[in-house]
Amino acid sequence: MGVRKRERAEQIKEAKTQVAFAKLNNCPTSPRKMRLVADLVRGKKVELALNILRFNSKEASRKVEKLLLSAIANWQAKNADASIEEAGLFVKEIRVDGGMMLKRLRPAPQGRAHRIRKRSNHVTIVLGSNNNTQSN
Repeated sequence: MGVRKRERAEQIKEAKTQVAFAKLNNCPTSPRKMRLVADLVRGKKVELALNILRFNSKEASRKVEKLLLSAIANWQAKNADASIEEAGLFVKEIRVDGGMMLKRLRPAPQGRAHRIRKRSNHVTIVLGSNNNTQSN
């Protein structure tokens, strides 16, 4: 491996230690309901986001809270010697994508049937640790 390639690889590795992520696949909630909760914590500091999720009454907030705790644990695994308070962790990105759909049939009048789509979603949380960019 060349010198420039090795230096670039080290730069990328250093940048990845500042970022941690967690994914939740096929969560049985519609993406529309999950996005309402995701919009509450996007861009917030981790401590504030956890408080928002803990005291929100929606069921989706419980799942996002658990996912956020998982992302924090992933960050701690990468940065064993650093503390969360000094790192200034914040929710850099939270993305809710549609997952698989279970298709069911509901009987309708006159021998017809209506399709029921039971939706699920995929949630991805990316945490960034930059002390001076966020001030929420």
